[in-house]
Amino acid sequence: MTTRDPAFVTDEHRMLRDQARRFVEEEIRPNGDAWEKQGHVPREVYRKMGSLGFFGLRYPEKYGGSNLDAVASVVLWEELAKSGYAGVGVGASVHAEMASPHLARYGTEAQKDRWMPKIVSGEAITAVAVTEPDGGSDVAALKTRARRKGNDKWVLNGSKMFITNGVLADVYFVAARTDPEAKGSRGISMFIVEKGAPGFKVAKQLDKLGWRSSDTAELVFEDCEIPAENLLGEENKGFYSIMSNFQNERLVAGAGAAGECARAIEITLDWVKQRKAFGGVLWDKQVVRHKLSTLAMKLEAGRALVYHTAYLDARGIDCVKEVSMVKAYMGEFVNECMYVCGQLHGGMAFMRESAIERMYRDARVQSIGGGASDVMLEEVAKRM
Repeated sequence: MTTRDPAFVTDEHRMLRDQARRFVEEEIRPNGDAWEKQGHVPREVYRKMGSLGFFGLRYPEKYGGSNLDAVASVVLWEELAKSGYAGVGVGASVHAEMASPHLARYGTEAQKDRWMPKIVSGEAITAVAVTEPDGGSDVAALKTRARRKGNDKWVLNGSKMFITNGVLADVYFVAARTDPEAKGSRGISMFIVEKGAPGFKVAKQLDKLGWRSSDTAELVFEDCEIPAENLLGEENKGFYSIMSNFQNERLVAGAGAAGECARAIEITLDWVKQRKAFGGVLWDKQVVRHKLSTLAMKLEAGRALVYHTAYLDARGIDCVKEVSMVKAYMGEFVNECMYVCGQLHGGMAFMRESAIERMYRDARVQSIGGGASDVMLEEVAKRM
């Protein structure tokens, strides 16, 4: 499905899109089914993406980044989502846009010098561990604790759930409560936990409905000792780090949903133009044409909101309201889009050999993960 770019999309952005499009055709679509079966994307694919600059779009050149903006992020993750394998883009975008920004924004120079070059190159994979079994979208309710042990260590106890890249990651950015007396959002800090830290383990890889090519895990910390210098940012100020990074996560999620919808409409259009029923092809039926036209109309509206929000972010304009709208609108619309496209595929949509079947499953979580739609609407309401 052809869409037009807003005026602020530059030639550099379009070159990035072309590069992403080639990566989709050469790497993701030929291998996507195999990655779905094995439950993760191979590490060498992360290194290929790193070599193409996908992981350093908004990071300084000193770490191997490109020093670009939020528009570049939207362009890249929208295009990669058009592969039809959402799990691939999710694992990579969590690494590049949701986990590593915690280090880039709040890390010390020593922490960044140690890890950022490896993160940008794809040599080291990252995960962010905030969500807990009982917490969901309620970040302020987290129970994982961190206490000091002398002057040179922190000790973590607790568990995390639904952690993307939880199995593959080398570096985890973990939220824990450092002031047990503090209530709600107060007294939360972020920590860097490396794979192999004593007392830290991946409890299990989770079996999901969709996003099956991204690994998702439950993590457990049992008297997990980490060096004192692995505190990330200010002690007891971690909640602000988490909330500020949610804006980036939700914008990128909206861009991915736009790409998935564009791909679903494209393959459904091809299907109805060749599928014969009741004396002609489905495309000859006005109701079918109108269903796809309505999806195309809603996608254009959602995509415009995504790019407008990226434009605001790139210029340093507060856009929490718009980001919340993006997450709510696109999270709901991607599910609507897959439902309608699946309906137009008929029985084939129920078959594992059909791309729309996989995309239907992949879409379901997008009105939940990263902030459920109801939570996002409440964020909008606060700013009305």
